[in-house]
Amino acid sequence: MFLKHKPTTEDLIRDCKAGSRKGQEMLYKQFAGKMLGVCMRYAVDKMEAEDMLQNGFVRVFQKINDYRGEGSFEGWVRRIMVHSSIEYYRKHHKMMQVVEQDELPEQAVNASATANLDARDLMALIQKLSPGYRMVFNLYAIEGYSHKEIADIMGITEGASKSQLSRARAILKEQVIKMEGRKYEYAG
Repeated sequence: MFLKHKPTTEDLIRDCKAGSRKGQEMLYKQFAGKMLGVCMRYAVDKMEAEDMLQNGFVRVFQKINDYRGEGSFEGWVRRIMVHSSIEYYRKHHKMMQVVEQDELPEQAVNASATANLDARDLMALIQKLSPGYRMVFNLYAIEGYSHKEIADIMGITEGASKSQLSRARAILKEQVIKMEGRKYEYAG
């Protein structure tokens, strides 16, 4: 009886660089679930996220020779997915005009209110944000981009990025408070 060797990510990268369709399929299967989650944060619905995912993987396979093995491969793929998702969104939706506002004071969400939220609840609230707010919030709070990087990616100013983030946080705070209030109403 022979045990089948499970290829490593490095094996799959090497196969993809050599143009192997099987290697591409296996690499896709390895990362598609996680990357669909990334695309969902930028999409209107799951079908759109799946389109973003497909476009992102096309780009991954086109650029696979650019990956030099420095840093995490998953991080490299994630970065491509984020950029590809934003590009897809721009192409298929009219981007909301971003208007700079005086920066609102930094507002933290009440820690005790968020303690009772699960990840799905929080993602659902983020998904309800308007596209501009949602993208800036995701890029900054989840992906870890700086306001300068967000400004470059989205074609806005750093001030607009900061303003959008501040508004997104304020809206999320309001929604968390409302959600928590409803939970207490049902409990009583």
